[in-house]
Amino acid sequence: MKTVFVTVGTTSFDELIERITSSEELKIRGYERLVLQVGRGSVLPAADSCSHVRLEAFRFKDSIAEDMRQADLVVSHAGAGSCLEALGAGKPLLVVVNDKLMDNHQLELARQLHMDNHLLYCTCRLAGLVFCISLVCVIPAWLAVPSQQVNI
Repeated sequence: MKTVFVTVGTTSFDELIERITSSEELKIRGYERLVLQVGRGSVLPAADSCSHVRLEAFRFKDSIAEDMRQADLVVSHAGAGSCLEALGAGKPLLVVVNDKLMDNHQLELARQLHMDNHLLYCTCRLAGLVFCISLVCVIPAWLAVPSQQVNI
């Protein structure tokens, strides 16, 4: 079953959780299962709240390694630990920068990892998120081609 795993780490990123569960882009792209790690957020979607994909949501686990291993695509906040874990698992990674944070070091990290051809990144604006999901689905092997750079 084609799966997307979304992680916000130990933080709160309700906007990402709301955007990813409200968009039908995942279904359009053939994803059938969405697993959400919502951290400290106030949004914890119920399993039946997302009609277009099978939804599972949790706040925290001792390890998310198995969730990443099972995923065909990882969508993550731009926390260093989450990014490194997803990249270490060898999964296509879309990083969504929380642009509402002050002193946004997440943008710097995402931009550098993108320039080094490790991931795609965007903000939570729906158009940007949908575009990036589409792009990752169209060229999922772009990470394996070091000479490729995708400009967003």
